[in-house]
Amino acid sequence: MTRAAVVAEVKETSILPMLTVDMENKENGSLDVKNSVENGRPPDPADWAVTDVVNYFRTAGFEEQANAFQEQEIDGKSLLLMTRNDVLTGLSLKLGPALKIYEYHVKPLQTQHLKNNSL
Repeated sequence: MTRAAVVAEVKETSILPMLTVDMENKENGSLDVKNSVENGRPPDPADWAVTDVVNYFRTAGFEEQANAFQEQEIDGKSLLLMTRNDVLTGLSLKLGPALKIYEYHVKPLQTQHLKNNSL
């Protein structure tokens, strides 16, 4: 169902005009969120909560290491600011997984974020 169809449906079912405006805003907001969510996370890592970051690394196969992101309260904005040194030393991870996490996940997420936001 398109956004316009949902808004039209909301307008038809609303009794009070003021209620219609409130319902439109809520409906549009929730539609935007639903349409912009991928794999349970917003597509832009800058919008990820700590749980989104943790789930990302669990899904990527770093179950044990994901806990370090939880313990250090790394959300999406923090993740995008992390340096190689932060990942290798700041999270107290074993070197092998830390290198993979940075090179194959953090760095590509940072690069993609910069590309998407440099328009």
